[in-house]
Amino acid sequence: MWQSLRVAAAITALGIASPALAEQGIDGSVEGTLNPEELSIRGALDRLRHDEADPMLGIYGYAAAKAGDNVTARELFGHLAHRGNPEAMEWMAWLEDNGLGGPEAPDQAAEWDRRAMVAGSEIGQFNYGLDLMRGRGVPRDVEAGKAAVREAAGRGETSARMLVENDFDLDVVTPDADDWKYGDRLY
Repeated sequence: MWQSLRVAAAITALGIASPALAEQGIDGSVEGTLNPEELSIRGALDRLRHDEADPMLGIYGYAAAKAGDNVTARELFGHLAHRGNPEAMEWMAWLEDNGLGGPEAPDQAAEWDRRAMVAGSEIGQFNYGLDLMRGRGVPRDVEAGKAAVREAAGRGETSARMLVENDFDLDVVTPDADDWKYGDRLY
């Protein structure tokens, strides 16, 4: 019994039992958060909002996107993408292109694909090649798109290789359910 009382007293003294009380020092000064939330999406957002970026925080964006919380995924990936993370740029392109967590914005999606490509991502390069070939979010330039796809294939991007091997038949990499999205628009 005495041992459990000592543990409870130690926990209380360390401020673990009450994080709100732990934020105020004995002299009334604010000492910061002594027990920050960790291993949660909310904790990841808090760290990013305080400029504590870590590329591994993208896993929380992935979890949010897969859970259908695209607003949170957009915020998490947006923070990381603006800091130069190419994988986060790829996710931002996906969110923008599909109107997830915000309005559909093919021009912004293509820009994220382009930025990911410039940052060294073969996936971004492949996707930007598709954007160019389709004229989605950028002016259509089939030859420049094919060149980007060929280069991504040469760098090992599997879908790009498959597209090249199938003579750039876009149906090979895009389900026919998406035909409405990539078709020519009348207005």
